[in-house]
Amino acid sequence: MSSSDHRGKDLAEGSSRSPGDQSITTPSRYESQKRRDWNTFNQYLRNQRQPISLSQCNSNHVLEFLRYLDQFGKTKVHLQGCMFYGQPEPPAPCTCPLRQAWGSLDALIGRLRAAYEENGSSPETNPFASTGIRVYLREVKKCQAKARGIAYKKKQKKASPSKGDDDSTSAGFSHFHDPLM
Repeated sequence: MSSSDHRGKDLAEGSSRSPGDQSITTPSRYESQKRRDWNTFNQYLRNQRQPISLSQCNSNHVLEFLRYLDQFGKTKVHLQGCMFYGQPEPPAPCTCPLRQAWGSLDALIGRLRAAYEENGSSPETNPFASTGIRVYLREVKKCQAKARGIAYKKKQKKASPSKGDDDSTSAGFSHFHDPLM
């Protein structure tokens, strides 16, 4: 592979290596998004009628921010009175609002929770980690699932197979079987 091929591969994988092997750190996609989210949240706090400092910020401010973001959402969430309520693929358009999808909000809170602590604040005072935020996200998930006719099932823990139930050989993976087990 030529050095330009390696460079393209490294860039695609989020690596910071340069052709001369000098370490230039380029933030990962996650780190870049986290920084953008953090800056957006701080801008939101500054733009309030009475600007809010980060030290004054609590879970209520985070909830207001999440509700504010709904206006930019792209996920159709049918209202209970809508004839398409509970249908995953409605046959026609309706006037129900577009909202932020639950998964997007959940990921956003995860990034902001990490950014809060990385920017020198205490985990004990992290408004993104509060019970109120977790309850809100759970309710959004439940409401969106009902409105869109999507069943979210709890992930069940995989039971560890007993020694007699090892079906790796029947699936053609006998060469991965550890003879010491």
